[in-house]
Amino acid sequence: MTLLTSILATIAAQSDTLAQLTDSVAQATSAATPASQEISVWSLCLKGGIIMIPLAVLSIISIYILIERYLAISAAAKEDNTFMQRIKDYIHDGEIESAIKLCRRTNTPYSRLIMKGISRIGRPMNDVLVAIENVGNMEVSALAKGFTWLATTASGAPMIGFLGTVTGMVKAFFALASAGSNANVSVLAGGIYEALVTTVAGLVVGIIALFAYNFLVSRLNKVMKQLEAKTMEFMDLLNEPLK
Repeated sequence: MTLLTSILATIAAQSDTLAQLTDSVAQATSAATPASQEISVWSLCLKGGIIMIPLAVLSIISIYILIERYLAISAAAKEDNTFMQRIKDYIHDGEIESAIKLCRRTNTPYSRLIMKGISRIGRPMNDVLVAIENVGNMEVSALAKGFTWLATTASGAPMIGFLGTVTGMVKAFFALASAGSNANVSVLAGGIYEALVTTVAGLVVGIIALFAYNFLVSRLNKVMKQLEAKTMEFMDLLNEPLK
């Protein structure tokens, strides 16, 4: 009985020792592992410094141009399938004023092209075509308003971001030199944050502007094809033999 009691006491003592060792290991691990930190997007942007201001302005303007031009081009691309047939009927019936009024009510780029062509009826065909093409160029130019800004932002925003990278690294090495023998990683952190954040921000803004520009150009190309089709349809109408 005494032997059994001694064995149980030894086992209990070993269990206590093992528990204490486990607690020590856990405490050492928690001390060695830094507490996880989370940082918000806003806080991260603030670490980018003053370079983030022009990048923010460029991003806001680019998004505005994308939305505004998309709505304008989409409105210009709307097509009335009966428009050309009614124009044809009016011209064949000699109702030129009615055709012009229809163009004004429709109020689309292609209707303004046709209205210019109608106003030139009776002149040489080449003069009519040139007048229509001039109006078409003006319509396309108006729809492309803001495209230059998007193209400039697409190439300029990454460059501004790289400028922030350079200034951030300059600040980091200046802080390192000023710290002297007390230099550590935390001394470099501020400058490196600025360098990396501005690089990412510049690339993000540039990518947004680039995709916005290409998307709007593709939409505008569809409108241009529509204008060309309407122009050719109108010129064919004028070349039809009288019945």
